[in-house]
Parts: sequence; C-alpha cells; structure tokens
Amino acid sequence: MDALNNIIWESLRKEADQSTKDERLLVAYLEETVLGQNSFEAALSYTLASKMRDDILPSITLRDLFLQILESEKGLRECILIDLQAVKERDPAAGGYLSPFLFFKGFHALSAYRFAHYLWYEDRKTLALYLQSLISKVFGVDIHPAATIGHGILIDHATGVVIGETAVVGNNVSLLHGVTLGGTGKERGDRHPKVGDGVLIAAGAKVLGNIKIGEGAKIGAGSVVLHSVKAHGTVVGVPAKNIGTCKEATPALGMNQQLGKGDVSSFDPGI
Repeated sequence: MDALNNIIWESLRKEADQSTKDERLLVAYLEETVLGQNSFEAALSYTLASKMRDDILPSITLRDLFLQILESEKGLRECILIDLQAVKERDPAAGGYLSPFLFFKGFHALSAYRFAHYLWYEDRKTLALYLQSLISKVFGVDIHPAATIGHGILIDHATGVVIGETAVVGNNVSLLHGVTLGGTGKERGDRHPKVGDGVLIAAGAKVLGNIKIGEGAKIGAGSVVLHSVKAHGTVVGVPAKNIGTCKEATPALGMNQQLGKGDVSSFDPGI
C-alpha cells in the first residue's frame, strides 16, 4: 500500500505543478493544497478541513484531527487511497488524480465519513455526528457514521446520496447521485440494506429495508428496491423487478448503466 501511496502522491504533485502553468489564477490554491504539503495525508487533511470548517471547528482544528487519525490508522488511509484510485479508473471526468482529490464532493464526503466512522467507534459519537452534519451541509451527502463501507467506493456526482446507520456496503461498489440506502419507516435496530461487492446502483435508486443486494448486482436508475436481489441480478422499476442476470461480473467497475440486450443474458420476471 505504501507503493500506491507513493504513486498517487507523486502523480498529484506532477498534475498540480502542470496546473500552475495552465491556470495562473490557481497557483496559490495549488501551493496550499498540494505543492506546499509534505505528504498525501497532510494534503488530504488540509483540503478537507478547508472545505468543512465552520465557527465551531475551524480549519486548523479539523486539519489536526484528520491528520492525527490518518497517521495512527493505516487502514483508514489505505481505504481512502483505494477510493481515489477507483474514482480515477471509473469516472471519465476525473482525467487523473488531482481533479477528484480537489473538486469531487463524492470523494470528499466519503473520505470525511471515514473519519466520522473512526470517531464513532472510538466512542466519540457526538463529534462523529457533528462531522456528519458538516458533511451533509457542505457536500450534500448524508452518511451515518455508524454505517459500514468497504474500500474502492465511487460515489459519482454524489448530490442527495443517503446511507443509513445500519447499512453495510461491500468493496468496489459504485453509487450514483440520489441513491438512498434507507429504512422503510420507524423500525429500530438492524433496518438498512446490505450491499455486496461489485454492485452498481444507478442514479436515483432507493434501496429500502434490511435486505441483501448480492454481489455483482445492478440496480437501474430510479428503481425502488424493497426485496433482496440475488447475486449478479439486474433489477429495475417501481417496485424493482428482476429482468435477468448481469453479464458483467463486476458492474460497478464498468459503470454501464444501460439496460438492454447487451446487459442481461436472460429474462426472469421473478424478483
């Protein structure tokens, strides 16, 4: 993982240096966020803190908090590096590492959630919830700090994404804007979806209740999913119904949201 850290950090600096030549108005910004920092951890902490600061938690306080956690929790840093790699590989708008690192609120919200998640399980729940409120206000993404989210996650565009307290999201999952992993009402306890590895959930889909979305499944845009989905199943509609088996082993990596002859290998009207 140190190798990935070195690759990403070197690439960030090269891209930032080139950007200073391409856009002189942002030289000072690029110096502050990347070129003037001594590590990926320092750059990330500074960038997030500068976006999330408020009167209660100023930038320097947030920066020091994030940096302390990054330096003590190697696993958290690794998750963030793999997330950034996922954005670069799956989002054609990224064009490299620098744009998502500085400007993509899906990456920012997910990274900030990881700090809140750490604090939640360190029994600093009030601070974790305060960070959740900042993330929601600044990035338009509401992730409960108790939710469990794997690595290699892409939250594309991100606006309006909601992930509930007992939700579990596996590795290498892609979520589009407007996705909800929520409950079905006022039930308590374990009440949110469990999403397997490699799942693609398209824009505006709502997955509700303590149901299981099997690995490699694909959920069509605007669908409302109220029942469990089998592994590698493709579901669409309101309420969502199974239309067949996804041909792609890991649809989250391909980001193909189209549903047609090339997408399903068979038709199954059952759910």
